[in-house]
Amino acid sequence: MKSIGLIGGLSWESTSTYYTLINQQTKHRLGGLHSAKIIMNSVDFAEIEDLQRQGGWQQTAILLGNAAQSLESAGADFFLICANTMHIVAEEVEAMASIPVLHIAEATAGELVNDGRKKVGLLGTRYTMEKDFYKQRLKDKFDIEVVVPDEAQREILHNIVYEELCLGIIADESRNKVLAMIDSLHQQGAECIILGCTEIPLLVTQQDTDIPLYDTTAIHARCAVELALAHKH
Repeated sequence: MKSIGLIGGLSWESTSTYYTLINQQTKHRLGGLHSAKIIMNSVDFAEIEDLQRQGGWQQTAILLGNAAQSLESAGADFFLICANTMHIVAEEVEAMASIPVLHIAEATAGELVNDGRKKVGLLGTRYTMEKDFYKQRLKDKFDIEVVVPDEAQREILHNIVYEELCLGIIADESRNKVLAMIDSLHQQGAECIILGCTEIPLLVTQQDTDIPLYDTTAIHARCAVELALAHKH
């Protein structure tokens, strides 16, 4: 089994989910007492969030690039950035290491394509919903149309992520707001919804709605295990 590198702490609330899911999947695939070979570099999210707010994406790329290099030195065969938003700098981070990144949008797109989805709703931080790094990739590479909530809803969701979910606060009122956004995107023709922020599944799961949800954390973790167990040709 290959060693999986994780850049965590983006936030640690969702990183712990990655750790659990990757080990559960490994046990499911290999049985017995098997667990995953994982090397993690967990960063201080306060530093990253500060830079995000100031638009200092280049500095975040250097911080995460250093983390990727440390994972490579420690023996990781590939790495995951355990967050959707920070894939804004995925290419720059990957360029700083000589091991590949397993891109969360690519992993998610693979499942969407398999399921024949053509139009999807995207929920995430304001950065993920508004910038092109995610939406454009789905459109250009996979011909998937993406719809996002309106500006007021994007603001509400962004605040729920940073002021509640990243701090481990799970509120029913916030769940209802997110479910209303999901319904609204569905009414705009979205066949399914990408939970494009690794914290959102802490709040909303498939049990909460009939509209198909794609949990990017779970998909990313599953793909990591598949890659780790794939035989080298």
